[in-house]
Amino acid sequence: MKALIVSADHFEDSELLVPYYRLLEAGIEVDIASMRRGRINGKHGYQVEANKALKDVKPGEYAVLVLPGGKAPADIRKEQAALRIAQAFFSDNKPVAAICHGPQTLITAGLLRGRRATCFHTLEAEMREAGALYEDSEVVVDGNLVTSRQPSDLPAFMRETIKLLPR
Repeated sequence: MKALIVSADHFEDSELLVPYYRLLEAGIEVDIASMRRGRINGKHGYQVEANKALKDVKPGEYAVLVLPGGKAPADIRKEQAALRIAQAFFSDNKPVAAICHGPQTLITAGLLRGRRATCFHTLEAEMREAGALYEDSEVVVDGNLVTSRQPSDLPAFMRETIKLLPR
């Protein structure tokens, strides 16, 4: 089983690293995709290697998509390849987990209309405008979609994400 994390420079360090290591701990292979292969930098100085370019991602190879927050989603949402990846996961009813600003990609991809979700409080109005049913909770699960607000929600976010993985 494989997981895909999509991010870019200025990601929220804990929101990428905690899912990355938690998925590895569960025995799941993890790829990190960005606009190009190579090192991406977190807001607080951590660096990770993006081993895939978005254009090279084949969504069918993955069981779950994770969208960390920080400032990176503002750039990721501009990439058509990222939008196609998110749309493919929804089409295939595979788990998608987005935290903090991560849902920006889902908003731009037109995937949240009528879905229960949460996000960082500054995105609430945009999420509502996109047709999402916003809830201010540490984690919201709506079918294959898991969303959380901020780094302190990571335990609940990962607990619910892991529950959705195929056994």
